[in-house]
Amino acid sequence: MSSPKTPPSPRRRHIATDLVHAGREPAEQFGFVNTPIYRGSTVLYPTADDLANRRGRFSYGRRGTPTSLALESALKQITGGAGVVLTPSGLSAASVALLSVVKAGDHILMTDSVYEPTRHVCDTVLARLGVTTQYFDPLIGAGIAEMIRPATRLVYCEAPGSQTFEMGDIPAMVEAAHARDALVAIDNTWATSLGFDGHSHGVDLVIEAGTKYLGGHADVNLGFVSAAPSAWKSLQGTHGTLGQCAAAEDIFLALRGLRTLALRLQRHQASALEVCDWLAGRPEVSRILNPMLPTDPGHALFKRDFTGGCGLFSIVLKPAPREAVAAFLDALELFGMGYSWGGYESLAIPFDAKAYRTATSWQPEGPTLRFHIGLDEPADLIDDLERGFAAMANAASRPEGEP
Repeated sequence: MSSPKTPPSPRRRHIATDLVHAGREPAEQFGFVNTPIYRGSTVLYPTADDLANRRGRFSYGRRGTPTSLALESALKQITGGAGVVLTPSGLSAASVALLSVVKAGDHILMTDSVYEPTRHVCDTVLARLGVTTQYFDPLIGAGIAEMIRPATRLVYCEAPGSQTFEMGDIPAMVEAAHARDALVAIDNTWATSLGFDGHSHGVDLVIEAGTKYLGGHADVNLGFVSAAPSAWKSLQGTHGTLGQCAAAEDIFLALRGLRTLALRLQRHQASALEVCDWLAGRPEVSRILNPMLPTDPGHALFKRDFTGGCGLFSIVLKPAPREAVAAFLDALELFGMGYSWGGYESLAIPFDAKAYRTATSWQPEGPTLRFHIGLDEPADLIDDLERGFAAMANAASRPEGEP
């Protein structure tokens, strides 16, 4: 007869260890380490009584499978939420979170630096449903209290801000919102729960695009929302009612990505800081937008509230013609040009946030570029950027109109 298992230690394990073990039940998978992909819609019941009473661990594919349960359980453990729902994309995760807490006549306070597609959801779908969205300066902090109305249901944050990387004071906004019975949500895709523990800072709904670092290989579309007890019942009900269902293959790939997430984030962050250090010395660069840097205005808040960052940041160039910026991008060999980020590959895109700012004015002194530093060797990426700056200088020196 085998001896009973030793009870687990009450000491909280490191999150890197949880990433390896969370959501895995090899004994239920014939000893195989990873939960396999369960594809299916129909779940059979052994008896008519079981069917009538929906008696069984699973009832219908859209409502969950062993594969989705494994990822939900793992993310619940990592985020510390009361429950987690999976969605087909980061944007759908944001949409489900919003719809789970608002009704006609409600008022939302939304950071002006929010991911632009989320802004579009508020200005179109929610507006048609009678929900009012008001945008606020991402640096407002405790001043958010002055904007909260009796009808304010939700304060929606993103820290740092999308593309422009403003670092807001999340605990101050949480305190102000909860004092007036409003919930707080955050898009936590940049830091992930490894870099910012939203629920321990009082956030009710933590949203993440698993498409990014959770997948980690630019081949997954996935989102998830982790809810505190204050928001879990409504989130779970809304998610089920809307028929949200992430793809089995994407869930499996996210589970695989989860196991190496800590190691990859360490490399992304370290490499990004090395590249930023080099960029800071370039004459073409006016400033770097990255709260991980001691020179960034948001660094003190980052150091206070965050335990880590990632490989994503932006730079503001000194004034340069559009053709010169295009020449810079076209000369890059290791940096791809494409949307999304969080994979192993390095990326560079130009952006202009002027068109989607209403509460604040975005007036950079020159063109702006967003970089994602992948898993390449930083020295090689620096060589690539040097090649780009040489092409930029060459294009800028040509007389206007000359090819």
